[in-house]
Amino acid sequence: MDRQLSTKTATTQLTSISRPPSGLQTIESGSPLSSKSLPRTWKKVVPKVGSFAVLQDPRPEPHPDRAFTRDAKRVIIKVGTGVVTRSRDGRLSLGRLGALVEQMEVLKSQGLEVILVTSGSVGIGRQRLRYQHLLHTTVSQRATNHALGVIPPQAAAAMGQGGLMALYDTLFGQMDMCCAQLLVTDEDFKNDDFRTALRQTVEDLISVGVVPVFNENDAVSTRTTPLEDNENRIFWDNDSLAGLLALQLEADVTVLLSDVDGLYTGPPDAPDSKLVHTFSAGMTDNITFGSKSRVGRGGMTAKVKAAWTAAQAGCPVIIASGKKQDSLLRAIVNGEQIGTLFHPQLSRREPPDNMFIDLRGIAKQTRESARALNALSSEVRRECLHDIADALIAQKDVILLENRMDVEEANRNGTAKELLNRLKLDERKLERLAEGIRTIANMDEPLGQLLSRLEVAEGLELQQVTSPLGVLLIIFESRPDALPQIAALAIRSGNGLLLKGGKEAFRSNHKLHSVIQGVLKKYVPDGLIALIEGRETVDALLAMHDDIDLVIPRGSNALVSSIQSRTKIPVLGHADGVCHMYIDAYSNEDMAIRCVVDAKADYPAACNAVETVLVHEQLVSDGRAQRLLTALRAEGITVCGGPRAAGELKIPVTIDLHKEYGDMTVTLEIVENIDAAIAHIHAHGSSHTDSIITSDEELAKKFLAEVDSACVFHNASTRFADGFRFGLGAEVGISTSRIHARGPVGVKGLLTTRWLLKGQGHIVSKDTDIEYTHKPLPLR
Repeated sequence: MDRQLSTKTATTQLTSISRPPSGLQTIESGSPLSSKSLPRTWKKVVPKVGSFAVLQDPRPEPHPDRAFTRDAKRVIIKVGTGVVTRSRDGRLSLGRLGALVEQMEVLKSQGLEVILVTSGSVGIGRQRLRYQHLLHTTVSQRATNHALGVIPPQAAAAMGQGGLMALYDTLFGQMDMCCAQLLVTDEDFKNDDFRTALRQTVEDLISVGVVPVFNENDAVSTRTTPLEDNENRIFWDNDSLAGLLALQLEADVTVLLSDVDGLYTGPPDAPDSKLVHTFSAGMTDNITFGSKSRVGRGGMTAKVKAAWTAAQAGCPVIIASGKKQDSLLRAIVNGEQIGTLFHPQLSRREPPDNMFIDLRGIAKQTRESARALNALSSEVRRECLHDIADALIAQKDVILLENRMDVEEANRNGTAKELLNRLKLDERKLERLAEGIRTIANMDEPLGQLLSRLEVAEGLELQQVTSPLGVLLIIFESRPDALPQIAALAIRSGNGLLLKGGKEAFRSNHKLHSVIQGVLKKYVPDGLIALIEGRETVDALLAMHDDIDLVIPRGSNALVSSIQSRTKIPVLGHADGVCHMYIDAYSNEDMAIRCVVDAKADYPAACNAVETVLVHEQLVSDGRAQRLLTALRAEGITVCGGPRAAGELKIPVTIDLHKEYGDMTVTLEIVENIDAAIAHIHAHGSSHTDSIITSDEELAKKFLAEVDSACVFHNASTRFADGFRFGLGAEVGISTSRIHARGPVGVKGLLTTRWLLKGQGHIVSKDTDIEYTHKPLPLR
């Protein structure tokens, strides 16, 4: 459908006109256009110039980069959850929504076509469901903590969508406007017929003055993880939905309203952060994102991604504050330089040199501080670690308070139970952390240890000694307890650290880092352990192969695989933990059950939890396999079967034999003998940790010798694969690679070697005047 000409151009249906005076807009004298159809802020200043009435535009001169907004015809406005709700209690912000609707009425009065994309239904639904829960519980139930628990987002969306639209209908009605709801899912746009029908529906609504209001239909959404889209046919939150609609509906400009003023070079509340007025290509490599708002899904990272995708496809996008009452009018009507602009042409410009946090400078400072650490004696570094252990215990209350806030936010966001378990800290965990740090402190000095001596020639001695690796980049998810562990190992081994924690542990990580920094400042210059925030900093760090010596990712399979594919820096870690336990025919039944239950139920989310149990076929014929199955179910463990076990034991079949569940689920399969078990482990395992339960010593030796994994056990739970349990004090992670370190990586895994040559004026001189002896010397 062809769009109607905008009254905003002020000259309508003219085939030939004389140029009006500069800075003035004109309308033909005697035109049927009434004053009601003109922008209400314009005024008639000269009765007639030739055959034209002259109108003056009183708006301020637009910023040169934003002048294009004056010619916009169709605008998409996205309102985030952080804008439509109040920060103190999550309820709707009626005043803010009313102000936004008033601004949209002004835009429509000036001839613009307005399309709204709104969030907030899940937040409203949660409030309503909590109220319903309150109505349907007794006073005694409430007194005994009869909690509602985590509210599924689908149910909350179903409850909230009607209420949200009812409010919009009322607010638009007060402005003599109408709105219509359009609910879409992330898969709809893959259908060509759907996109055609959607466009026609929107054009029909706009043609009669109705404001289309889009929202993702979270009530029936099947998405499980954020998606990537290279064809602009799917979306993963309302920010990307707005960007997708901008392309499908040919918007002239899109405005993403946030709870902050725009994109900053760092967290908005950080003193060094600067507002980015115009986004430039490649800028995300240097921008540090803070933690997202406590509500909503995507945060600033999602807005930047959606905005840049739309801009690259030709639609300018502005990210601005929705909490300021005039943001829309200033951005669209006046063309002011507010918020952050993403523009197809302007975003190709280079950003100002001083805009970004200097990650390379931080890494260099970390290396210098590490060199100062290496100059300290072993005793001083040991004292430093004891001070850190004491500080963790002394400040445990405030650490646990910050952690509780992280856990509460994660609960509100519907974080999976296994991730919540990793996120939680308690007094026992802190005490164990302190104990581990003291163990590391009391270890023998790792640096400068003499590994070999060789007389190269008479009077010329070569020594090999241990030394630090240098600067380590550790990227970890949902595990705030990893921060002090890694810090202690780095200090003992003389390494500098760049730490990138997960956003879900933002507060916990900052507090733990602050406690450690408070101790370190007495011993070394600033910068030994730097905490880096923002997902978008990761790519910039991974490109710094001249300044970072080793990357150790700790987290999900997806995280580790992603890191390994994006950097030239050596990566130490494991992509997944598919641990096996083989129950041999010559096994003690009670021992087997005890070990399997412990390996799964002790901590199901751990990478060393057992995921597959292999049983010798004799255990099926003599009934032990069935009793094992019963014992596992009694512990709340769900059992899926491999192809053979599913048939013989009548259990659900698994679709993937290389499966890391991370919860109370395990795969059980039947094998013919130990050779078949080893072959299965090599085919479907991850070279992490595998164990055999048997009383046959020869079979145990065979298993220990032939299974090619980082950790191989006999008659023991796989959960023992841990740096603390190995007596290492702690670990930076478990490595399944075959270069450098393997298994739990402690202090020794963070060391390399150097060669020291001591001579008496020796020279090579083409090897003519030297007699090489290459005589091994005893270590001293």
